[in-house]
Amino acid sequence: MRRFAGKTVLITGAAGSLGADLSQAFAREGAGRLYLVDRDEARLGELSTAIGRSAIAVRCDLTSVSDMRQAWDGMDLASGIDVLVTAGGTLGSGKPLLEVDPEEFDQMLSLNVRGTLLAVQLTLAALRHRKGCIVTYGSTAGLTGSRALGAYSTTKGAVALLTRSLALSLAEEGIRVNSVCPGSISSPMLEQNFAAAGAEAEMRRQMYQDLHPMKRFGEANEVTQAVLYLASDAASYTTGVSLPVDGGRLA
Repeated sequence: MRRFAGKTVLITGAAGSLGADLSQAFAREGAGRLYLVDRDEARLGELSTAIGRSAIAVRCDLTSVSDMRQAWDGMDLASGIDVLVTAGGTLGSGKPLLEVDPEEFDQMLSLNVRGTLLAVQLTLAALRHRKGCIVTYGSTAGLTGSRALGAYSTTKGAVALLTRSLALSLAEEGIRVNSVCPGSISSPMLEQNFAAAGAEAEMRRQMYQDLHPMKRFGEANEVTQAVLYLASDAASYTTGVSLPVDGGRLA
């Protein structure tokens, strides 16, 4: 039985490697309508074509408040949303925290934190209509400090507490809010992190791998399966949780 048969799902950051894997999984699980939100119009088009008729591509810059409001106004959400997933995010340049300039830090905050909150605010009426649920994308970097990715860790720490605060705010309405927290997942974003180390890229790669007791990086589908669980009826009494998918890194 398909877990999301006939459900309406909205995913931000849908064209990224993790978002695209998740979008296709929701389609396989029977979602009747998939709103796929991302600023990468070309990749978004390819993804929606691959998924088929249930996919609705919505081009939107999640760092722009006006762009987000315009995009949400253009979506027909009157019949409600069953699942909102906020997968949009950025690693930033990967510079050490004390070297990150204010403009870059503001950009990271606007996408990783404000973009998450605004997506919830703009979708809330539709979620209330169906008593839907929310899954945010956090990170293991947001559950502990990070020397290498201090700015990213800071923003994802904010997402972790935002998730808990939303869970408390919406619990009485029956709207669950949880967060998936990937460790190091094989993806372009991870490769970007290694590349930022320059000549020490391979040293950083080995260091990251050694941090995971399972001695490998995760795969996108392993994160996807955690999100599908949190969004499903199997997690009906679960809210305010930050679920690490990290090969035991935080054990």
